[in-house]
Amino acid sequence: MIPDSRRESPLSPADVRIVSTSTDEHIAGFNRCVDAVARERRWLRIVEGFPLQSSATFVRSMLAAGGVHLVAVNGAGEVVGWCDISRRDGEGPEIRGRLGMGLLSGYRGRGIGERLARAAIEEARAKGMTRVELEVFATNARAYALYDRLGFRETGRQPSGREIDGAPVDDIMMALPLGREGS
Repeated sequence: MIPDSRRESPLSPADVRIVSTSTDEHIAGFNRCVDAVARERRWLRIVEGFPLQSSATFVRSMLAAGGVHLVAVNGAGEVVGWCDISRRDGEGPEIRGRLGMGLLSGYRGRGIGERLARAAIEEARAKGMTRVELEVFATNARAYALYDRLGFRETGRQPSGREIDGAPVDDIMMALPLGREGS
């Protein structure tokens, strides 16, 4: 069972492992986690999760196409967050990836999201991606600050890119060029 997202988790960030979803072991947990974050109606474009089979198809096809899909798992073995980077091969040598992530509310603000994102970015680099892009709502200051710390830079803005419960919210596009390790 996923902890109540309104309570603080008793586990420390060190109790949370970052693992690849290269097997089906964590797909159901990923599916439940996405649904919980979506139902908060603040962070994602969707307001509820997808059917389990759709999540399984998404993860398998992303990995088969050379993408990255990681989950954060607490000490009880429950998925409490995810970070994925879908691969988008472009014309020429550039291979772009699109990042998506989320954490259950009780696990936010503890460095877990940063660990997830850094691990996913390193895996994307190892898989030959040359640039990672993302979109973040202007109202999500904590995520924007995280992406800025990771080296993402704003590349554009879509005013009123989404309406959340009747209120328009700007959508900010950001990108991170991936040099080779050490560059």
